[in-house]
Amino acid sequence: MKELIVKHVVRNAAKYGKANEKAVIGKIIAENPELRSKAKELLEEIRKTIEWFESLSEEEKEELFRKYVEEKEERVEERKLPPLENVKGKVVMRFAPNPNGPPTLGSARGIVINHEYAKMYKGKFILRFDDTDPRTKRPMIEAYDWYLEDCEWLGAKPDEVVYASKRIPIYYEYAEKLIEMGKAYVCFCEREEFKKYKDAGEECPHRNTPAEDNLEFWRKMLEGEYKEGEAVLRIKTDMKHKDPAVRDWVAFRIIYESHPLVGDAYFVYPTLDFESAIEDHLLGVTHILRGKDLADSEKRQRYIYEYFGWEYPVVKLWGRVSIHEFGKLSTSSIKKAIEEGKFTGWDDPRLPTLKALRRRGFEPEAIRNFFISLGVGENDVSVSMKNLYAENRKIVDKKANRYFFVWDPVEIEIEGLEEREVEVPLHPNKKDKRVLKGERRVYLTRDDFERFKGKEVRLKDFCNILLRENFKAEFVSFELKEAKKGRNIIHWLPKSQALKCRVLGVERDYEGLVEDNVVKEVDKVVQFERFAFCRIEKASEESVLAIYTHP
Repeated sequence: MKELIVKHVVRNAAKYGKANEKAVIGKIIAENPELRSKAKELLEEIRKTIEWFESLSEEEKEELFRKYVEEKEERVEERKLPPLENVKGKVVMRFAPNPNGPPTLGSARGIVINHEYAKMYKGKFILRFDDTDPRTKRPMIEAYDWYLEDCEWLGAKPDEVVYASKRIPIYYEYAEKLIEMGKAYVCFCEREEFKKYKDAGEECPHRNTPAEDNLEFWRKMLEGEYKEGEAVLRIKTDMKHKDPAVRDWVAFRIIYESHPLVGDAYFVYPTLDFESAIEDHLLGVTHILRGKDLADSEKRQRYIYEYFGWEYPVVKLWGRVSIHEFGKLSTSSIKKAIEEGKFTGWDDPRLPTLKALRRRGFEPEAIRNFFISLGVGENDVSVSMKNLYAENRKIVDKKANRYFFVWDPVEIEIEGLEEREVEVPLHPNKKDKRVLKGERRVYLTRDDFERFKGKEVRLKDFCNILLRENFKAEFVSFELKEAKKGRNIIHWLPKSQALKCRVLGVERDYEGLVEDNVVKEVDKVVQFERFAFCRIEKASEESVLAIYTHP
């Protein structure tokens, strides 16, 4: 029984950073239903096991991870995406963001999955900027390059890049063809007025205007003879359609607003549904991954495909992925918060942008694996960042060097100590060592000092001491066996090698001291033992700035 509990505590801790007692008992009872009657006793034993596991040294935890987790992880990494339906010839996938901010984790899902499918079928991956709204979702000029950079960082460099705002004359041509075919018309109804017709399933007075008159009205729109909201171009559908959102939808509207990329070249802009419908055909897109909340787009766009005799791409609707820690943070709300000073910028470690995750030191492979593991099901998925932490930990744990960081430090003096140099492993699985000075004056965390006051502890890889009152300690021995292995092993820092260190965190920032050996690790992720993985952003002879990665 104890072995079973340890196994599930270790596996849960490997996945989420710290084991959750409810998750562990759920797994155990699922495997052993006969234990349900002993749930109370079982839960108590699980709590004790979690407490025991948390008290272990990092080396001891690593041994348990290797014993209980590695084989399972190898199987997880083999997960692949389900095959696409109706594959005929070359597969062409596209990811089509509006560049009104940098890519977020939500964007990463679209980039990774579309690229992965193109890769699976040796097809083509297109990055298309759907940037034809210069006002409501106004593009940011910097965001175009941010998307290109992040796609490449994710290992998803596009085979082709398309800017919709630079191709507006093409959309005008197709609009004119539809007008000539009698499938589109210029509508002069005010918005609320047309809504009444739409809701009632009735045709508006302009719907049956002759094509030649509509062409004239269209040209006047392009020449700037109408005000904003005075005229729109609508696609004829079915005014009796059961879904009002499909009834004679707007394809073009007038927006007198300078565009960040094309300036004042245009003021009659296509809606996303029109632009996307035309582009998907012209670019030869074969399969579309689309959020199920956007299912109406297909209903609207199919009218255009029917009028032109085109074959509509295969559509796969997928559910929304929400991440607990970020709630409903949208690009527009993040932008507003940055402008209000709540965040320092798009790369603030507290944000779900790829710029922030890169700054924190996440591996692109971990993000790819994370989203591939979530799949493309139609059900909404709610996950925690701990899931992504687990994926990233599999990668960084194997290469991140270890260092001592003492948060909320207190200085103690060790009486009776013969000072000596101490060689400390850089990594449990590497032969390389780092050197620390075994001095009488060292720093400990205040938590450790208060918790072990009056008890014997071992300063990791150095010596055993007995902590006294008034920030004093008594040297006991250099031998490991004389300390209670695991539970009483704590990290420390020699006073002469301590640099000021600030860690920019997700929930809060941390101030403390770090060993000077870390200055050579700038732009790398390291593990601050008993604290977290962190990326070293800046380092000098006086101070270090680190960014919190994850536990």
